[in-house]
Amino acid sequence: MRGLKIAAVSVMVTGALYGCSPKAEAPAQGAPPVTVAVPLKQQVRDWDEFTGRFEAVESVDVRARVGGYIQAVHFRDGQMVQRGQLLFTLDPRPAQAALAQAQAQVAQAQSQLSLARANLARSEALLASQAVSKAEYDSNKAAVDAAQANLAAGNAAVRNARLNLEYTRVTAPTSGRVSDRRVDPGNVIAGGSSAGDILTTIISGGPIHFVFDGSEAVLLKYLRQGGANQGAVVNVRLQDESTYKHTGRLDFSDNAVDTASGVIRLRAILPNADGFLRPGMFGSAQVAGAGAYDALLVPDSAIGTDQARRTVAVVNADGTVTNKAVQLGPIVQGLRVVRSGLAPTDRVIIAGLQRAAQPGSKVTPKNGKIEPVAGDASQAPVTQAAPASSASFANSLPAG
Repeated sequence: MRGLKIAAVSVMVTGALYGCSPKAEAPAQGAPPVTVAVPLKQQVRDWDEFTGRFEAVESVDVRARVGGYIQAVHFRDGQMVQRGQLLFTLDPRPAQAALAQAQAQVAQAQSQLSLARANLARSEALLASQAVSKAEYDSNKAAVDAAQANLAAGNAAVRNARLNLEYTRVTAPTSGRVSDRRVDPGNVIAGGSSAGDILTTIISGGPIHFVFDGSEAVLLKYLRQGGANQGAVVNVRLQDESTYKHTGRLDFSDNAVDTASGVIRLRAILPNADGFLRPGMFGSAQVAGAGAYDALLVPDSAIGTDQARRTVAVVNADGTVTNKAVQLGPIVQGLRVVRSGLAPTDRVIIAGLQRAAQPGSKVTPKNGKIEPVAGDASQAPVTQAAPASSASFANSLPAG
């Protein structure tokens, strides 16, 4: 009986010791699941992105061509005006007096010419009978020439006085939208030169220019593609817009690169029938680069970084992960263009990348599909551009 108790105690102690011993290691976990897909292959076009401002096709500072007293203003601030429309009236009385004086001088010159011609006629008759000297005849002839010159000068003075009288009516030199009046009636202004007082300004309606600067690198790219890209499509987005909805064409590139800044001035023209676009507005522009080309696209979230390199995780046939170094292009319709380093048949990890361990580890791939964001590439809000320039007013979004 005592032996049985000792045996029972021994079994209990052994069981207690076994319960306190370390647990056995859990079985290894399975390969983490990831979603893979082959790159999307489609034609894309690169767009170079710039920043710039709108400028009027025509912008005129309205100045009076003569000085004087402002008598009346004939427009409302900000209204549309037509070429030749009356804007300001200057007091015409000084100009009218100057015209009357010039006309009186013409009458006096005509009288002097008539007298000189009569004297010359008498001299010619008397010269034939040698009743006057040749010197007196020559003097009378010179008097006729002088009187004719005085009459011509008087007529010129009359024309000038009439112009000055006409210039007391300040009309619109071009059609467009007028600014506010800078001078009120009752003020005396200076006129007749570029230093004269500005009465108002007019900017043309209709089409409008978008002006921006491009780097020398952009210019070289365009030139190597076969010209300065004259007529290229330009899409513009205003600062409160998410899409490039205003479309025009490149119509001008400057004839030289600015040696101080290293940029060249470019300009596009856009229709503006409703007048919504105003000079001075800021905008971002996309200029169509080279022609369309076949490209491989993957989600931007599938791009990883390995120090200075950009990489894409690819699943091999045996389920192991390999990182491939890639060269990236712009984002088109929400997908990143891969210029090189990726094959069309590669299975790219598009979801679960954070669960994939180091290259060489095993994963459980699940087939997925890469689809672009709906909409035109040039109009999609997520579209980014290829590098354009690092210079001022030629900013670009990095391509990776």
